[in-house]
Amino acid sequence: QVALVESGGGLVQTGGSLSLSCAVSGRTFTTYALAWFRRTPEKEREFVAAISRITGATEYLDSVKDRFTVSRDNGENTVYLQMNGLKTEDTAVYFCAASGLSGGISRRAERYQYWGRGTQVTVSS
Repeated sequence: QVALVESGGGLVQTGGSLSLSCAVSGRTFTTYALAWFRRTPEKEREFVAAISRITGATEYLDSVKDRFTVSRDNGENTVYLQMNGLKTEDTAVYFCAASGLSGGISRRAERYQYWGRGTQVTVSS
């Protein structure tokens, strides 16, 4: 059984920073490509960032590309999302997700089999 547990959400002012973590337990960590998605009242599941299994290749939603950084620590079985320059439109519940499917990293939620329960990020103006 694979489990993902997010932490690090909270309330921050516009322009501030937060760092999210997601601890992954279960099968070998490097089996998975990992991603962050978010949910808002307008969007059920929006891709934010993803990182590949071994090489560390990354992809980002255009609106976060110069502000957010996804990384992974294969020794600690943890994936991170460093969020800088936060905007009110970044307010959402953030989920981490793991994919054991072959192929490269994906922006599609259906490619990820395992999900955390989410952590709330609120950015105030």
